[in-house]
Amino acid sequence: MKNILNGKHFVAALALGSLSLAGCIEETLPLSSTATSDQLGASAKATEALLAAPTAFINNFGTYDSDRAYDWGYGSVMHIRDVMTADMAVVSHGYNWYTAWSTNTNQGERYVYTAFISQYFSKAIQTTNNILKAIDFEKAGDEQKGQYAVGSAWRAFFYLDAARMYEFLPNDKTSAKTEEGNDITNLTMPIVTETTGEKEARNNPRATREQMFKFIENDLNIAEQNIGLYYDEDEEENRTAPTLASIYGLKARLYMWVEDYEQAAAYARKAIALGKNEPMTENECLNTATGFNTGVSSWMLYSQLTPEDRTVTSGILNWTSWMSNETSYGYSCAGPFVMIASDLYDKIPTDDFRKLWFKAPATSPLAGTEPIVRRDLYNAMPTYSSLKFRPGEGNPDDYKVGSVTAFPLMRIEEMYFIEAEAKAHASAAEGKSLLESFVKSYRNPSYSCKANAQEDVIREIITQKSIEFFGEGISFFDIKRLDYSVDRTLSKNVDPSERFKTEGRPAWMNFCLLYTERINNKGIDGYQNPDPSGVYTPVE
Repeated sequence: MKNILNGKHFVAALALGSLSLAGCIEETLPLSSTATSDQLGASAKATEALLAAPTAFINNFGTYDSDRAYDWGYGSVMHIRDVMTADMAVVSHGYNWYTAWSTNTNQGERYVYTAFISQYFSKAIQTTNNILKAIDFEKAGDEQKGQYAVGSAWRAFFYLDAARMYEFLPNDKTSAKTEEGNDITNLTMPIVTETTGEKEARNNPRATREQMFKFIENDLNIAEQNIGLYYDEDEEENRTAPTLASIYGLKARLYMWVEDYEQAAAYARKAIALGKNEPMTENECLNTATGFNTGVSSWMLYSQLTPEDRTVTSGILNWTSWMSNETSYGYSCAGPFVMIASDLYDKIPTDDFRKLWFKAPATSPLAGTEPIVRRDLYNAMPTYSSLKFRPGEGNPDDYKVGSVTAFPLMRIEEMYFIEAEAKAHASAAEGKSLLESFVKSYRNPSYSCKANAQEDVIREIITQKSIEFFGEGISFFDIKRLDYSVDRTLSKNVDPSERFKTEGRPAWMNFCLLYTERINNKGIDGYQNPDPSGVYTPVE
């Protein structure tokens, strides 16, 4: 099947903080036209190389345009989701390539920002379809069925994220009715499998939430049933690819999305009960050489950069460059420092060691006590700057070392929070008890949840989860799912251009599909998400 190309349209680009017309996109790859591989052979050896593709694609460089400093892979997509919340603030600066997302500008179907998201998920899904197309599951031996399980799990991983980002949910500024009069509530994205042909791709409607749920669930069922054929019981599992634990974790995420709280809690508990992953210790969290840059046992699924990765050799387009303020190279230290919003910071008790992930105000008893890589770098940071993600080996100067890091895609801690919230939807007391047990056991022995009412307990669970997963791209999904408002007026370190206050979930959390997707796929013409750009005015 050929990729559906063509579609030339003008786009706006963000360069050094200024908005300008930058030309046109040519030969874009829409979501419903993802290519799949030809049959590569019947042997496990022939398909083994394909299994490396999704893992490598997490850190793909230049998926859409290597000249754009946000085009460095899945870590960038995580960062995009974070700047759309009220949890993260980034110092306003000409080098901040994520301003369009944090200011809700240029988010429509014709913009490069939309193209990057579309291209990334299209090509990521393509890598998984290549695996599944190369294996005839009905005739495959055990090893190849295990390989098929890995491919199915990766496909579920990418589809689950993309579907939740594209799904249209009601909000305070844009309508669920399109200009053509179609209701797009709960529509996600077109489903493309290893058997999708060109004719089908040209008329491939957006899947409903229920259709997408069943599709992803089926992939995860296959993965769950066959992943043991890929990993030997006594073999050290490679957690840079899905394992049984992360498949359970994906199921927990999936069931939370569709509000099947009983199943979500059950699968979160299954992941915990495996006993392969333990929550990070205080030392693992705060270590200046290895803190949040090393694949510790807590990490159920993670990405590991190598010296040869193009994102590393680029010098400045990688996880460390954008997420670690403690370097003398890269983007964040050049001005757009990554900070926790002061309102969220103030909700962390002083005796919770997670407060040491951030630079304390000068008046705080914690000021100057935070574990740091180097004093001059610390002094250059504004208050509330993140110290969570350290450069590799604690080396702030040599990008060939400092950028060779790992970053988490799923941690066991998330399962504790999913279980607590899922239980709280049925019993506030049980959810509260689970939350207190986790925080007291692993983060703050003196913690006590003051909430009692169900809605208040759930909000406290989400607050604690937002603290725990700062910078890991998780909060976005909880805010959108629970119809929470984003109120940036409560924080004093948010740039004035980003001081939005929404009534319920923000319109900008319903991502637009790309223009060329619409014109080449008549199945979604008339079913596009509305452009949310500029529908909110910053509060003075």
